[in-house]
Amino acid sequence: MNEMFDVNANNIHPLSTQLDRLNVADIGYYREKIKILLQQNNAVMIAHYYTDPEIQALAEETGGCVADSLEMARFGSIHPASTLLVAGVRFMGETAKILCPEKKVLMSTLNAECSLDLGCPEEVFRAFCNSHPDRTVVVYANTSAGVKACADWVATSSIAVKLIEQLDSLGKKIIWAPDRHLGSYVQKQTGADILCWKSSCIVHDEFKTQALKNMKVLYPHAAILVHPESPHAVVELADFVGSTTQLIQAAKTLQHKQIIVATDRGIFYKMRQACPDKELFEAPTAGEGANCRSCAHCPWMAMNTLKSIADSLEYGGINHEIQIDPLIIKKALIPIHRMLDFSAKFYI
Repeated sequence: MNEMFDVNANNIHPLSTQLDRLNVADIGYYREKIKILLQQNNAVMIAHYYTDPEIQALAEETGGCVADSLEMARFGSIHPASTLLVAGVRFMGETAKILCPEKKVLMSTLNAECSLDLGCPEEVFRAFCNSHPDRTVVVYANTSAGVKACADWVATSSIAVKLIEQLDSLGKKIIWAPDRHLGSYVQKQTGADILCWKSSCIVHDEFKTQALKNMKVLYPHAAILVHPESPHAVVELADFVGSTTQLIQAAKTLQHKQIIVATDRGIFYKMRQACPDKELFEAPTAGEGANCRSCAHCPWMAMNTLKSIADSLEYGGINHEIQIDPLIIKKALIPIHRMLDFSAKFYI
């Protein structure tokens, strides 16, 4: 497997601000305000597993959805609400808008980016694809609308292996973008001919092999669950590898009473619901003498707050509403619909 386009992490991870934490009274105030604003706007909340627990809880309480990016896309496309409030990162809001161009799609802030998306600029990627016209282009959901418009297929981590297996069986050679770790994992699982873009997730890239081994010594009977966006050496230590939804299901079904989880710690809200009798631990993101940048929580996901959600519903406008060129929507719909049709056969 070849790797293309290395990025300077320091250039695409500029966040350094500390977000204000609400006190108990303010949390109560904004929760009630959001409930009222959702009704007034005929809106529904769609929250990712990696958002903060109070946001996930509110989405559940108000008839919304807490899910991975694939199920978020599905839910928004079939829900009757005229406004979708997407609590996540920008590409998730864009996907919702592509699937529902007639709906208003709001986000806490349009500055909630994704390191994978930022590491795959549309124009550079388009030129790369044009230089390899013999390859089928498969892009991860964690990409911009413009990058999706360049693709033949969109994939999520829950269907990536199955999709590439099918394409490989048809004799297709693949361009995979943007996550190099997931691309490597898929290539090893399928043996497919994959030309892989070289980018990574700021959270999953920081899980450390030796620190995880040390943790396993402390908890020898614990199962290790790993998201495939993690480095290969970390994946090799896993008892189970899968998407966020698959990791939650594994935590529930495995016999182990202790679980070490190598993904964003936002997942613990739903994982604790699934297996309240089990002890859950965060996998380490810093080895000896190292400092983590994400500390197992995406800094862009953390930009979703109750206050910013209330502001988006109350004010909308250019700071909150997703807008996409209709031509880009038309092109991006093709690979996204292929993803949804394919996943309907296999999604767990």
